[in-house]
Amino acid sequence: MAAPQSAPSPSRSRSSLALRLGIGLPALLLVGALFTGSVPNQPAAANELRPPAELQPTERQRKIARLVGEVIERSHYRQTVLDSKMSSEVFDRYLESLDGNRSYFLASDIAELERYRFKLDEVIRTGNVEPAFVIFARFQERNRAAVHAAIADLDAEPNFALDESFAFDRTKAPWLADQNELNELWRKRVKNDALSLLLANKTWPEARDVLKKRYERVLKRIEQVSADDVFENFMNAYAHVYDPHSNYLSPRSSEEYNIAMKLSYIGIGASLQLIDDHVTVMNVIDGGPAAVNGQLKVNDRITAVGQGKSGELVDVVGWRLDDVVQLIRGPAGSLVRLSVLPAGATPGAKETLLSFTRNKVSLDAQAARKKLHTVTRGEQQFKIGVIEVPSFYQDYDARVSGDKDYRSTTRDVARLIGELKKEKVDGIVMDLRGNGGGHLTEATGLVGLFIRKGPVVQLRETGGRIEVLDDPEPGGIWDGPLAVLVDRASASASEIFAAAIQDYGRGLIIGQQTYGKGTVQNLYPLDRWALGPNAGFGQLTVTIGKYYRVTGDSVQNRGVLPEVTLPSLISPTEVGESTRDSALPWDRIRSVDFEPQHALGAELGYVEHSHDVRMKNDPDLKALEGDAAAVERLRTEKTTSLNLAVRRAERAKLDADRLARINARRAAHGEAALKALEELNPEQEPDANLAESAEVVADLVTADKAGPARLSQLQSGSKSSVQ
Repeated sequence: MAAPQSAPSPSRSRSSLALRLGIGLPALLLVGALFTGSVPNQPAAANELRPPAELQPTERQRKIARLVGEVIERSHYRQTVLDSKMSSEVFDRYLESLDGNRSYFLASDIAELERYRFKLDEVIRTGNVEPAFVIFARFQERNRAAVHAAIADLDAEPNFALDESFAFDRTKAPWLADQNELNELWRKRVKNDALSLLLANKTWPEARDVLKKRYERVLKRIEQVSADDVFENFMNAYAHVYDPHSNYLSPRSSEEYNIAMKLSYIGIGASLQLIDDHVTVMNVIDGGPAAVNGQLKVNDRITAVGQGKSGELVDVVGWRLDDVVQLIRGPAGSLVRLSVLPAGATPGAKETLLSFTRNKVSLDAQAARKKLHTVTRGEQQFKIGVIEVPSFYQDYDARVSGDKDYRSTTRDVARLIGELKKEKVDGIVMDLRGNGGGHLTEATGLVGLFIRKGPVVQLRETGGRIEVLDDPEPGGIWDGPLAVLVDRASASASEIFAAAIQDYGRGLIIGQQTYGKGTVQNLYPLDRWALGPNAGFGQLTVTIGKYYRVTGDSVQNRGVLPEVTLPSLISPTEVGESTRDSALPWDRIRSVDFEPQHALGAELGYVEHSHDVRMKNDPDLKALEGDAAAVERLRTEKTTSLNLAVRRAERAKLDADRLARINARRAAHGEAALKALEELNPEQEPDANLAESAEVVADLVTADKAGPARLSQLQSGSKSSVQ
């Protein structure tokens, strides 16, 4: 197997199309595969409930189903046969993709649809995908009825003084017992939606009008679901049984994906996905307007979109994702405003209005960049260079065309290290937070800048053959103190780099347990198997291999564990490969011969002691730790009060607690207290984890100069500043 050209970043999929607004680096392998034969078409069984004529499967989709089934079964790393057991898993996953929060289907519906549980393997093999459309038709029927009932509930103002609660998280709840239970659930949902608007300072008549329009739009979208939407969702339910990163892309999804990969789209630079009626931010693309602005975060939910400085904010809750995308997209240089419900916030939390100037995501903005931190220890100062690496990029076209000056992560970082050497830095921090991966060759090349020589990563393909990728240019250019800063969003190529640095003892890993994506995918353009051009078969990504460390340990599922742990707002119980129930397991293969360059002993003990002291005393770290704890408490909530006074009090307390943490930190720095959260300037907030990483590297420098005999006598007392 040829060495893969990329280590794909993690993906997250639900029932709807994920679109990238902006540009990014190709994340999937572009290699071919063989497919032969087909399964003859067979007549479908009669059904009591049939989908409407416009949602009948097409002959094209029948062919695609057979093709996708055989390609995945033949090529996927699991090498699992599509049988009745897998059919049961596909059935459950398809229901979850339609009604993951169990708010539409009745238990009687599920009992009726159980007849398909062990037949979906034949559905895929034969291409007779009508059962998928039958199941969707029942969901559509329940969805339509529930929204009609929600509109009727708006006729009377709810009693917001009544003490009752709404269970907004029903993912583990049983299916609704009957129509009465469904009606009660939706009565509370409507009340909660209205209460959320009242908390945003709307009156009941205003809230009623907004919700009526919102629900009517939902009804409209229900009727606008296409056969391709239904088919794509069903095929992904099948693909995701194998693993979370194998996906089928319909022709429309393929077109959006290809636009993103051509680096030619104008937007805000964010990947969006529709989750439970909310357009949700899945990723903020480095270099795009959203990343430059810095205020849009992963898992933020977009509730309204406005054009220009004063255009009306259009409520988009319940809209189709592609329609919201069209509102957000626009000409370069134009302004778009987004009303955003912050990540982790419960329904009714305060929304934020953000403004972005649409533009291209420039290569320079995505490139590695450096800055300098100064750490003061008494009379001594340490200069710590920080190199931020947003992704593992490479100008592939320029490279293959023979351009000797083509752009790449390894080349840019090598240049930055040279500049830092001239500035006589004492140590370096490689900041890989939020780096979801990129070109595998760049990961191996980057490792080579910090080790003398040796293997970097092992690749095991579907058939079991193992390939070892070595440092492409032995020698290294930085042998001084080094730390790698990571978080839960550091994945794939980032994990390969961090693991190799850790295994060779070349530096400390700091931050949070990484994502744990140790798999590689191939991209299959399905039109290549069609008889004519532009057949509209779409594309398929299939996991065909796994990455392993030089020690033989897999990166998959477990990720890379840091030696020095830092607080984070990213929850490891919600983000990461280990949260995906179909993720490939962790395992181990044989190690390869390699020579560690350094073994941290007494130095690590000194670093850990110094770090523990700072965690107890540093006001920035204490404030971040408090914020992380507060967010985690919100994440554990599964219900919310429907009493307006109670919700207002809860919000006031959350705001007061956060303001207290901010002012405690400001007081420790001798800064004036804020009177309200609105006075806070996010751009002036300290990056506590980056500052602590610089402190850790200063610890390494101190330990290296002091020698083992004096380490136990050293005491920490430092102050970090950014230049």
